[in-house]
Amino acid sequence: MTETMSNIGWSVIFSVVGGLVGMALILLASVVVTRLMCRLTPNIDEEKEIARGNRAVAEYYSRIVAACILGVSMVVAAAILGGVLSALH
Repeated sequence: MTETMSNIGWSVIFSVVGGLVGMALILLASVVVTRLMCRLTPNIDEEKEIARGNRAVAEYYSRIVAACILGVSMVVAAAILGGVLSALH
């Protein structure tokens, strides 16, 4: 019984630590992607175009950032699940 409780405890620790690291990585990815987009399109000021109401720039920019955040989220979720499964075995 104590081994089971120990495994559950490690599983909870892995989940919490993985979640915190995952949140930090997602925030970092959102900052890095926005800076990368600004460098890849030096002739376009995305913020100014969005403020002017240019819907095409806004949709393109948001889709790129959202895709990167979803990609990082999937990788983090897989890492957390792997940690939990290894703790339970």
